[in-house]
Amino acid sequence: MKLISLNVARPRLTIYKGATINTGIFKKPVSGRIALRTLNLDGDQQADLSVHGGPYKAVYAYPSEHYAYWRQELHGTELPWGMFGENFTTEGLSEDELHVGDRFRIGSSVLMLRQPRMPCYKLAAKFQRDDMIERLLVSRRSGFYFSVEQEGEVDNGDSFELISQNRDGITIAEMNRLFVHERYNRALLQKAIATAALPESWRDYFLPRLNRSAVHT
Repeated sequence: MKLISLNVARPRLTIYKGATINTGIFKKPVSGRIALRTLNLDGDQQADLSVHGGPYKAVYAYPSEHYAYWRQELHGTELPWGMFGENFTTEGLSEDELHVGDRFRIGSSVLMLRQPRMPCYKLAAKFQRDDMIERLLVSRRSGFYFSVEQEGEVDNGDSFELISQNRDGITIAEMNRLFVHERYNRALLQKAIATAALPESWRDYFLPRLNRSAVHT
């Protein structure tokens, strides 16, 4: 499990559907040791802090293994590392095996897995494709967000060392199933709500579904 590309960007203006928007999704690979702080990496910044960033979305990671799938899906589209707006392009980490609450050491920092990525219209703007949000959701290749439990420095090639695994916590893959494919799966809803490391906003989102789930079973 390692970091194969470290990607950062400051917000910039781009045009989508005739409108000018400000976004930090245009990440570019960088080299050398970079400071990883509570809210982001040095040299990185989010444009709209109402929906992006914050302590539970400090670092966005995307598995390099998914790029082969997208090259098949998006013929002719250039897909350099960082194309999905990720800070970390990773190797050996997958949504199926990662639990919310898992803790990793990378470089001199400590991270905790917190949640999957739910794409917004800025992903569509990045690809200039209206269908990218739905494509990402249906693919279940969401990537995942970390919080920074201990600030430090990271570099390309650094290994992810699993410090502790929250085996009772919901996995990122299960979160993706709940969000798109199994919205009223009562067992998964209960598992998500019981996962202490899950951000409170997700718990608030799932609780009404749990209350309605009996109607849908």
